[in-house]
Amino acid sequence: MPTKNLSFKPERKKKRAAELSIANKELVFQTGEKKKRAAELIIADKELAFQNEEKEKRAAELIVANYARSLIEASRDPLVTISNEGKITDMNKAFANITEMTHEKLTGTDFFDYFTDSQKAREVYQEVFAKGFVVDYPLTIRDGKLTDVLFNGSVYKDEKGNVLGAVVVARDVTEQKRIEKEMLEAKVFAELATAIAEEEKSKAQSAALIAENAVKAKQQFLSNMSHEIRTPMNAIIGFTKVVLKTDLSAKQKEYLTAIKMSGDALIVLINDILDLAKVDAGKMLFEQTPFKMALSISAMLHLFETKIQEKNLELVKEYDNKIPEVLVGDPVRLHQIILNLVSNAVKFTTEGKITVSVRLLNEDEEKATIEFAVTDTGIGIAESKLEDIFETFRQATSGTSRIYGGTGLGLSIVKQLVEPQGGSINVKSKIGKGSTFSFKLSFLKTKAEAELETEVVELDTEIKNIKVLVVEDIALNQLLMKTLLDDFGFERDIATNGKIAIEKLQNKSYDIILMDLQMPEMNGFEATEYIRNKMNSKIPIIALTADVTTVDLAKCKAVGMNDYIAKPVDERILYSKILGLVKKPVIIKTDEHKENGNGKSKKSKCIDLDYLIHRTKSDPTLMMEMISLYLEQTPPLISAMKKSLHDKDWKLLYAAVHKMIPSFSIMGISTDFENMAKQVQEYASTQLQTDGIPALVLQLEDVCAQACMELQEEFNMIKNTKNEK
Repeated sequence: MPTKNLSFKPERKKKRAAELSIANKELVFQTGEKKKRAAELIIADKELAFQNEEKEKRAAELIVANYARSLIEASRDPLVTISNEGKITDMNKAFANITEMTHEKLTGTDFFDYFTDSQKAREVYQEVFAKGFVVDYPLTIRDGKLTDVLFNGSVYKDEKGNVLGAVVVARDVTEQKRIEKEMLEAKVFAELATAIAEEEKSKAQSAALIAENAVKAKQQFLSNMSHEIRTPMNAIIGFTKVVLKTDLSAKQKEYLTAIKMSGDALIVLINDILDLAKVDAGKMLFEQTPFKMALSISAMLHLFETKIQEKNLELVKEYDNKIPEVLVGDPVRLHQIILNLVSNAVKFTTEGKITVSVRLLNEDEEKATIEFAVTDTGIGIAESKLEDIFETFRQATSGTSRIYGGTGLGLSIVKQLVEPQGGSINVKSKIGKGSTFSFKLSFLKTKAEAELETEVVELDTEIKNIKVLVVEDIALNQLLMKTLLDDFGFERDIATNGKIAIEKLQNKSYDIILMDLQMPEMNGFEATEYIRNKMNSKIPIIALTADVTTVDLAKCKAVGMNDYIAKPVDERILYSKILGLVKKPVIIKTDEHKENGNGKSKKSKCIDLDYLIHRTKSDPTLMMEMISLYLEQTPPLISAMKKSLHDKDWKLLYAAVHKMIPSFSIMGISTDFENMAKQVQEYASTQLQTDGIPALVLQLEDVCAQACMELQEEFNMIKNTKNEK
C-alpha cells in the first residue's frame, strides 16, 4: 500500500506540471490578448479623438458657413457664385427674389440668361476669370422692373490656387439712376430757369438803370432848383430885414413885414418839398458827429424868438442837466425835426406858451436815450385825426391849410427823419387845449471833443478889425453880404468864384472866408481843397449853402471847411459863427501843419496806438505783427482806391475802401476819416454826388500815407526796444 501511494505521487506531479504548463501557456496567451486588446483600445481612443476633432472642425466650419451665409443673405444686393463654365452654383435670397425663381431652379442655369444684354454679361464673366476681378460694370437684370445694377466680381480658389469659380455682387442702382435722371432734368430746368432769370435780370438792370438815371436827373434837378429858388429868396428876405432896420413910415413897415412873412412862408414851402423829394428818393442820409446838445438846442430855439414875440407867446425851455455834455448823432437832422415841430406849434398857437423839453430817459456805458417834447396851447387836433397827421399832405382839417398855411409835409418829414434813426414819435392832443409832439432818439456817448459850435450872440459894434473874404457869384447875394458885414463893422472883399478868391488870398490876408458852394469856373469845394492842400492855409472857411443836406455837409467837412450857414442867412447866426471861428482856436479836420525849428512844415501825428496797446496787452511781438500787416496791406489798397476812382470802377472802389475802414480804429486814426471812407462807399454805391469822391479819396490817401510813415517809425522803435532787452 505505501508503495502504491509513492508511485502515484510522481504521476500526479507530472499531471500537475502539465496542467501548470498549459496554464502558463494560457496565461501567456491571455497576456498577449490583453496587450493586443490594449493596443486596439489605444487605436480606438485615437480614432475617437480624431472623430471628435473632425466633429469640432466640421461644427466650426458649419458656424463659419452659417455666419458667411447670414452675411450673404443679409445683403440687399443680389449675390451669386458661378462656375468656370458660367453656370450658377449658389445665390442669396436677394438674387432669387429679383429673378422670382427658387434656389433649386436657379442652380445649374446659365448666368448670362438673367441679363437683358447676354453678350455683355458674357464679356463681363470672361473679364472676371481673365483679370481675377471686375468693378462697377453696368448691367440690367431681366426682371419685372429691369433692375439696373453695377456688376462687381472676383474669382475664388482652392488651397493650391486653382480657380474654382467666381463670386458676383450686383449693386442695385435703380434709385441712384432715377435720382441722377431727376438731377439731370433738374439741372436742365435750372439752366433754363437761370437763362430766363438772367434775361429777367438784364431787363431789371436795364429798368433799374433807367430808374436810377431818372433819380439822378431828379436829384440834379432838385439840387439846381434848390439853388436857383433859394438864391433870390435869400436876397428878398435878407434885404427885407435890412430895410426893416431903417427909418420907415408905418405903411412901409407894414408892407415890408408882409413881404418878409411871405418870403418866410415860401422858404418853408420850398424846404418841405425838397426834403420830401429826398425822403422819397431814399437819399436822406444821417451822419454821426460829436456835438453839444444843450448848446445846439439853445441856438436853434433862438431862431423863433422874433416870431414868438410877434405873437405874444411865451417860450419855455426845459433841459435835463443829467444829459451827457457831448453826444454822437446827426445835429442837422435833429435841428430839422425840432424846427418842424416848433414851427407847427408857433403856427397853430395864438395865445399861451410853447414848451420845449429835453429829458434823459436812460443811459448805459455806450448810449443815452433822450425824449424830446414840444407842447403848445394851440388849437389842438381831433382824436379821429391823430392817426393821419403823419401822412404826406395830410392836415387836421381841410381848412387848416387855408387858415394857417403850410403844405402838410412837415410832420411826414419829421416821422421819416425819426424812424430811420431807430426812434419813435407820438402825439397827444385835445381840441382847444393844445398838443404835445414827442419823440425818442438814442445817441452814442463819447469822450471826443464836440464839433465846433457857437452860441448865438448879440451884435457888438465894438468888435472891429475882422477882414472877411466873401466868395459868391450872385450879385444880389454879394450886395446882401456886403450890407450885413458893413452892419457888423467888418472889412470885406468880394470874389465871384473860387479862382478869383485864391488870387485874392495870394495877395492879401483875411481872417475868415464865407464860401458859396455852387459857382462857375471853380466851385466852393474845389477852392477849399486848393486852399487847404496847395496853399496849406488854416484860414477859417464857412460854407454858404442853399441846400443843407448831410451829403453836402460831409463833403464840406471832407475838403476842410470849418462850418456852414444855411441860406437865407440869419444875421445873428452869421455874426456868432464868424466871431466863434475868428476869436477861438481854429479846428481843421484835414491834416494840420506845424512849423518845426527849421521853418519846415511838419504834419501833426495822425495815429494813436492806445487802442492797439490795450488790445495786444503791450506785447511788442504782437504789436509789430499788427503794424506790419497794416504796412503791408494799406499801400495796395490806396493804389486800388485811386485806380478804381480813375477808371470809375465803383464796385472796386467800394471794396477797397471797405477793407480800409477797420484799420482806422485799430491804429487810432480819427473817426473823421472813417466817416469820410463811409461817405465814399455811399457815393460809390449810389453813384450820386460822384464829383465829391476825388476830394475824399485824396484826404484818405494823405492820412493813410502819413499813418504808414508814423507806424514805420513806431515799428522801428518797438523793434529796437525789444532787441535792447
